[in-house]
Amino acid sequence: MHTKKLVTILVLSLAVVGLVLPGTVLAQESDFPNQEIKIICPWSAGGGTDRTARKVAELAEEYLGVSVYVVNRTGGSGAVGHAAAAYAYPDGYTVGLATMELATLKHLGFSRVTYKDVTAVAQYNADPAAISVREDFPADNVQEFIDLAKESEEKLQVSHSGTGAAWHLAFAGFARKVGIADDVNYLSYDGAAPAIKAVLGGEADLTPSSAVEVYPQVEAGKMKVLAVMADERLEGILPNVPTLKEEGIDYTAGTWRGLVVPEGTPEERVKILSEAFRKVYNSEEFQKFMDKQGFGMKWRGPEEFQKFLVDQHEVYGDVIDQLGIGAEE
Repeated sequence: MHTKKLVTILVLSLAVVGLVLPGTVLAQESDFPNQEIKIICPWSAGGGTDRTARKVAELAEEYLGVSVYVVNRTGGSGAVGHAAAAYAYPDGYTVGLATMELATLKHLGFSRVTYKDVTAVAQYNADPAAISVREDFPADNVQEFIDLAKESEEKLQVSHSGTGAAWHLAFAGFARKVGIADDVNYLSYDGAAPAIKAVLGGEADLTPSSAVEVYPQVEAGKMKVLAVMADERLEGILPNVPTLKEEGIDYTAGTWRGLVVPEGTPEERVKILSEAFRKVYNSEEFQKFMDKQGFGMKWRGPEEFQKFLVDQHEVYGDVIDQLGIGAEE
């Protein structure tokens, strides 16, 4: 009798769960979000990525109806923060601030995390690389620069912000694209500022930094930008500088920022988050903030951003292999 009673209780319990659980799950889905949302930033507080993350969080609260806050998980060239976001519980309450490094971490051996571990929500920023030289450099456009690199007896010296970093890989991909990969030598510095200083001081011939970083030197008449690796001209600060595409070179590269959630997050929650972040992106306050801070704006929704993540992983994997700086499998 005791055994039969236990079986009966178990069956009734399962029946109750079967009746109640679906309704509970639907209720949870229908009122998402109903608790605070965390955005994990893989870079230090006060930096550009952190500043954009905090502005996104601030403005998103109006559209999501809950508190949205930022936590910084730094270290490992972005590996710590990206992994923390990717491997969080996939309920939509943890959002990752993904940067270009998501496409390079595994290739460089810093982390196992890749686009496969996340679901794209939205991209809101893109800052293209700018090919910048001293004002007296003997080339005034990209084609003249390419010809000079090929004809010069000595390799041109390219300064960048760190081996395997965004600007290094952006230029290396360009060099491969136009056939001058063997005509340049790379000089690694700890950040864009010293890389730019190296050009000004004559240690390097050019640097592929962001347009915002080099703009003060351009405005002062000390440097010039031959081209930007963007889809469109940077009308705000460099309206007279052509894109590579205008010069007949189908290549774009740089850094970017976007929002992701752990793989497996319910599709409906991804949609809700994306719609809220799009409203943030389109808001006058966010656009003024991005313009004042010098950040480029680029919108990609979930599907388009996911495809972009796949493409970036493959593109930079090839570049890293060609440079011989990748981790051994």
